[in-house]
Amino acid sequence: MIRKFVLLLAIGGAAAFGAHKLGWVPGLSRLIHPEPAVEVVSPVVASADPEPSAPQPPAVPAPAPVQQKAEHSTRGSVMVLCYHRFENRPKNSMAIQPEEFERQLGELQKAGFSVIPMADFLAWRRGEKDIPEKSCVISIDDGYRSGYEVAWPILKKFGYPFTMFVYTDFMKGQRMAGGQSMSWEELAQMRDAGVDIESHTVSHSDFRAAKRGRTPEQYEKWLRDELAGSKKLIEQKLGILVKCVAYPYGNHNAEARKVAIEAGYEAAFTVYGQRLSYHSPADMLGRYAVEGTKPQIFQSALKMIGGGVSADEGSAVGHTAASSMLTQPMEGEVVTEARPVIKANVATLGAVDPASIEMRISGVGMVPVKFDAENKLVEAVLKEDLREPNYTVILSAKVGGRKIETRWSFSYQKEGAAPPPEPATPVAPTAPAGASVKGKKPKS
Repeated sequence: MIRKFVLLLAIGGAAAFGAHKLGWVPGLSRLIHPEPAVEVVSPVVASADPEPSAPQPPAVPAPAPVQQKAEHSTRGSVMVLCYHRFENRPKNSMAIQPEEFERQLGELQKAGFSVIPMADFLAWRRGEKDIPEKSCVISIDDGYRSGYEVAWPILKKFGYPFTMFVYTDFMKGQRMAGGQSMSWEELAQMRDAGVDIESHTVSHSDFRAAKRGRTPEQYEKWLRDELAGSKKLIEQKLGILVKCVAYPYGNHNAEARKVAIEAGYEAAFTVYGQRLSYHSPADMLGRYAVEGTKPQIFQSALKMIGGGVSADEGSAVGHTAASSMLTQPMEGEVVTEARPVIKANVATLGAVDPASIEMRISGVGMVPVKFDAENKLVEAVLKEDLREPNYTVILSAKVGGRKIETRWSFSYQKEGAAPPPEPATPVAPTAPAGASVKGKKPKS
């Protein structure tokens, strides 16, 4: 029995060994030949106080997107209206009936004008903001109470901003005050409501006429009193910064323009109505002085903008006389004749309408001209002697229904006198559109 058990055990062991060799008894195979142990590596856990490592450079933030500044537009045209008094029964042409004033404000809307404050006009010229391409600035001169009592309520109806040009001697309590004068308190009330207050000098004296009987030194001092003095007084009374001046009667000369700029004025206005562009000279900005008896002035003002076309596309074209035509005197020439003949060959302008030709000379005004159609020559002979050292000639005409304006400058030196000084501010050529106001300049 024992032999049988030993025999069976031997046979079983041999079978198991053979099975292992053949690979079909895996459980038993592991018992006989266990698999080698595999080393298990535990993950490394960072300690609370790691060893110091080399400093890493700080992360550089991505650059912020560059904001592209909008390009400032010099496109656009501005016309400035000038009013004085508002009366139901006008005593003269300087007054306008309230109903007519309101009608004209409505006409501005119908004609597509945007009425802007003087501050926007100045900011546009400084390159700080854009304005509508067809803009209008409204101004009221002198400081009459009707501007406060009559015009202001009408302007409020339309929501129109406007500027008051006041001369300080006319304010209530001052030496030239009258029953129609405004008070400083009323001006302060308008200021608080957003009305722009600017200077019309101290005494409203004609700058050209005031030169007579004064030495150059006396005249310059008088100019400074009128221009800087009025600016200072208005600023003291109202606590504002005065940036503009309106020349009395629209009259000015080289000395007045120079002193105005030196006094700190950013803009100086005349009453030579014209379309104003971005490049119009700051010391000779034209306004349309609206008169109650001359409705054509307001109609001319509406047309000055050329239907709202911008200065870049305008319906009028400007030329610099020195480069586009032959003139006498030539650009920059010094003459010694007190009454020189002024000539210009306009052949380069095209088919000029002879009836539309006009010539103006700074310090003189409009002068009569003769036109030689065959030779395309415009000629004017002065009827008064020249007195100023520097003059600008403005020649305008219509070509194909569009107004063209050109200008050039010359100097006058009396024989034996010292050479004339250079102009304080060079006159840049402009291209106003529309008809100019003819006749005597109104009080402004």
